[in-house]
Amino acid sequence: MPMSFNESVIEEFRANEGKVGGPFQGGDLLLLTTTGARSGAQHTTPLGYVRHGDALVLVGSNLGGPRHPAWYHNLLAHPVVRVEVGTRTFEALAVPAEGARRDELFAHAVRMAPGYGDYQARTSRTLPVVVLERAEPDGWEGPRDVATLADKLMEVHTWLRAQLRQVRAEADAHFRARAAHQGPGAPPAPGLGLQIRQRCLAFCQALEFHHTSEDAHLFPGITRHHPHLTDVFDRLRDEHRTVARLQGELVALLGDIATADPRRFRTELTEMSRELNAHLDYEEESILPLLAGVPWPPAPPVPPAEGGKDGTTA
Repeated sequence: MPMSFNESVIEEFRANEGKVGGPFQGGDLLLLTTTGARSGAQHTTPLGYVRHGDALVLVGSNLGGPRHPAWYHNLLAHPVVRVEVGTRTFEALAVPAEGARRDELFAHAVRMAPGYGDYQARTSRTLPVVVLERAEPDGWEGPRDVATLADKLMEVHTWLRAQLRQVRAEADAHFRARAAHQGPGAPPAPGLGLQIRQRCLAFCQALEFHHTSEDAHLFPGITRHHPHLTDVFDRLRDEHRTVARLQGELVALLGDIATADPRRFRTELTEMSRELNAHLDYEEESILPLLAGVPWPPAPPVPPAEGGKDGTTA
């Protein structure tokens, strides 16, 4: 089967440290890998971008077509994306800009690449503008040394706590800005805003992955060696279900950001924060000592000795 145009661009990009010829020659191009909104499959798309300060900005032009591009719908469902620029590959949080910020960034994009203005003129839809932000929580540096499975678990827990604090800080800042608004000009939108939605959705998806991995792999592995802790793991699984219910309610609330009730969101976020932090505290108290002697990353498997079944040679 012949290679598609996108596939050929991707292959050339990766083979030439981010440089491609043809219609993209001399332009700023990146590869964006998103997770399918329905399929869950990975999709990589070559996209032009513009820089705005330290940020990378994408425009969902779809060549001026009547519908938003598939990659835009994907990142609304799964906000954490993989970005390749030149020889760098990193994860980013994809946040669509709103209101005056969207208009400012789009005007900047048109100044840098006038073709975006032509695409907007071809369609009645407002072209979305997406900012690729740091996926890690503010100030995150990570632990310096991860030598054991206990270290790795603490790294994940610390990351989850930091992400949750940032979601709560962004929600609180949104409420403060609305309360403090005075004078002319529109106040902040009454909804939650896509910044909060994307950060919260990314956090919930990471938390779900972590708990699913623990239930499927970590807890059964420890139980085999410590059957007397069965009650501990039953309690941890019950707490996983409680947190999952709360995060499911949050995700459902964020499904339609235009009608989401921000006060209900903040109430449910506070409840999930309380439940999750208590759960993480109990998990660390119960199982970290058991993991302190397990090296991380795991040692590679030892290859079988050559020769017969007993390792001897003929």
